[in-house]
Amino acid sequence: MSVTGHGAGAGAGAGAGAEYDTAHTLPREIVFASSNAGKIHELREMLEPLGITLRSQDEFAVEPVEETATTFVENALLKAREASRCSGLPAIADDSGLEVAVLKGAPGLYSARHAERHGRGSGDVANNAFLLEQLDGLPETERRARFRSVVVYLRHPEDPSPLITEGNWYGHILHAPEGDGGFGYDPVFCNHDTGSAASLLDKATKNALSHRGKAVRAMIERLAREA
Repeated sequence: MSVTGHGAGAGAGAGAGAEYDTAHTLPREIVFASSNAGKIHELREMLEPLGITLRSQDEFAVEPVEETATTFVENALLKAREASRCSGLPAIADDSGLEVAVLKGAPGLYSARHAERHGRGSGDVANNAFLLEQLDGLPETERRARFRSVVVYLRHPEDPSPLITEGNWYGHILHAPEGDGGFGYDPVFCNHDTGSAASLLDKATKNALSHRGKAVRAMIERLAREA
């Protein structure tokens, strides 16, 4: 499973408020354009060993932006620009989702609102229940799925050359939820690396294997090269 990194331009200066350690080129603080506690915790654990403090957009009273775009990249850019503008810091944003082959890539961009969009409630439990209902009776060979994450980094709100990386995590949808760890679709996603539900993995293993972990590590490598 490969991670694709793309993006143009070499490192322009960071946005107002960013400080740089003279020992390396990574910013000391980055704002994460998310209010999702699970995502914030995962990303913070990956960045802290590098000496980077991850700030939540909630610390700067950033209002959630309306995700009106039609691609993961465009949605992530919308979120990153607003977080950087409000905080004065470089910003990281991700847009991610679960893509199920037999559903032609759904829920995809609408993963967080999958059940709600079909009048079936809202939240993780409702999303998982509705997805399992959609796949009811299908064998494992027809339950193939992948988590996909696109991560973008902006040095400042008007950055014309954002860095963009992507990570994928392949597996299939289980017939029933397993475990109570993780968040989102983790309880119904059996990853092909360990053959278990994502919700059963410890944090370190999940960060090493997950779509978001791959995309973030690729982004860190890009930052080191581009800055």
